[in-house]
Amino acid sequence: MAVRAVRGAVQLERDEAGHMDEQVGALLTAVLERNDLTADDLISIWFTATPDLHSDFPAAAARGLGIVDVPLICAQELDIEGAMPRVVRILAHIESDRPRAEISHVYLGAAAALRKDIAQ
Repeated sequence: MAVRAVRGAVQLERDEAGHMDEQVGALLTAVLERNDLTADDLISIWFTATPDLHSDFPAAAARGLGIVDVPLICAQELDIEGAMPRVVRILAHIESDRPRAEISHVYLGAAAALRKDIAQ
């Protein structure tokens, strides 16, 4: 079994804890489903949020999905002028037999514009 990395992002409509939980939960669910993964396949997840998000920790959504024994960490994105606002990004490390080229990176909604080269 190989260690692989999966990227993803979602842009929030507003900075509210419930909305963040819903949207980040949808992102994580899509990553798991599109890559045929379960929580047991996760090694760790790194979450970043743009500096305009303050309502909650994005990792709280993972705990709400039952991902309770996987190391999670949150960090703040660089505050770059002109960057897309209200974005949560993930970098998940997984165990998978899939070749790197078959990993599905997930960019939901407007966040698809961030990585048109790999967005599904």
